Amino acid sequence: MSQFIVNTRPVDRAQVLALVGYLDAHTAGDLEQAIQSQMDADQINLVVNFRDLTYISSAGLGVFMAFIEEIRDRGGDIKLAAMSAKVYNVFDLLGFPLLYEIYDDEAEALSKFAPTSDVRPPLA
Repeated sequence: MSQFIVNTRPVDRAQVLALVGYLDAHTAGDLEQAIQSQMDADQINLVVNFRDLTYISSAGLGVFMAFIEEIRDRGGDIKLAAMSAKVYNVFDLLGFPLLYEIYDDEAEALSKFAPTSDVRPPLA
């Protein structure tokens, strides 16, 4: 059985989901559960860090497609970061760079979300 872990931690601007191991049909449900848990807690700004992900299958990619529309409809986004060339090639092959913002590192992805302390209500 494939080894897969999702480590989640909050930062000022978003929730970071750090993926470790193999994301395939056997482990995609773990990622689904992690993202759904964030959404249930009204955490809709997500950065997914792929630094320690060694493999992704189409089932893993499908998880991202399953959530992106609802997250964006709710005013959030999923930004992707720190992919190895091998993982990036899978995303690129299926056209994901047209649908998602992909960054070289987590800090850059996080910087694309406005800090929560800078969020102000609109002027009337």
